[in-house]
Amino acid sequence: MDIRGSICALATPFAVDSSLDLPAFGRLIDHQLAGGTQAVVVAGSTGEAHMLEHDEFERLLAFAVEHVAGRVPVIAGTGEAGTARTVAQTRRAAALGADAALVVAPYYVRPTQEGLRRHFAEVAEHGGLPVLLYNVPTRTACDLLPETVQALRDHPAILGIKEAVATDERIHALAELARADFVYLSGDDGTAGKAMLAGAAGTVSVVANLVPQAFRALCDAATSGDRAATAHAHGRLDPLVQALNCAPNPIAVKAMLPALGLGSAQLRLPLVELPDGPERARLREALAALASLAAVA
Repeated sequence: MDIRGSICALATPFAVDSSLDLPAFGRLIDHQLAGGTQAVVVAGSTGEAHMLEHDEFERLLAFAVEHVAGRVPVIAGTGEAGTARTVAQTRRAAALGADAALVVAPYYVRPTQEGLRRHFAEVAEHGGLPVLLYNVPTRTACDLLPETVQALRDHPAILGIKEAVATDERIHALAELARADFVYLSGDDGTAGKAMLAGAAGTVSVVANLVPQAFRALCDAATSGDRAATAHAHGRLDPLVQALNCAPNPIAVKAMLPALGLGSAQLRLPLVELPDGPERARLREALAALASLAAVA
């Protein structure tokens, strides 16, 4: 399975009554495919996975699989705090037609490195889908270290890792672990270009929800090793990427969905909408400026 390049962690649009807005979700998927996105993640962190009921997860994923219709891989976010629950969710995703599972390190429980190794091995062994490891310590309170990743990469059902730790040391450590059968993907928009120039095969992106074409241009430049084109693409994207940091993901990205006709800004508690003010204005300006640049190009 070729999972690389520009990958969008899809937001989950909700109607004003907080129900799933599947027509808007379809428009968001179409926006991604038209913009050159090379794979999509359904029900990840950006998709408010932990606010979805079991039947909603199934409806959302089944809709995405049918709507994408094999044009790009559909990756399901299946990580839970417990191993048995993660295996069950991964099996559910497999039955619904997902191509792979993005499995976040178990959150809140703070396992040891041996616990993490055994957790991911168990999911890979019994979940029924190829697994992408996902390390994001700011959300999980544990860090999947490169040496543990190295111990896991020989498992035939483990495809690679999405790494959100964006230090130079971590980027280079993960790049050294990449090989033909184990892909390293960046999980941080702000350092995505740097990571791909260092050896990451792509990026799982939040900002791609809004500007898939511009993010694909960054990925194409960086994965081909073109440093000048990467710097240019990064410079265009960076004001919007920085503006999105004004609130925990996906609050800010969902604030801009209505401007693109891709759904409401509705979130589910405990997340709340970005209020009107300077941060929302900065987001609007950065998105409009990027749209203007795209029109000129």
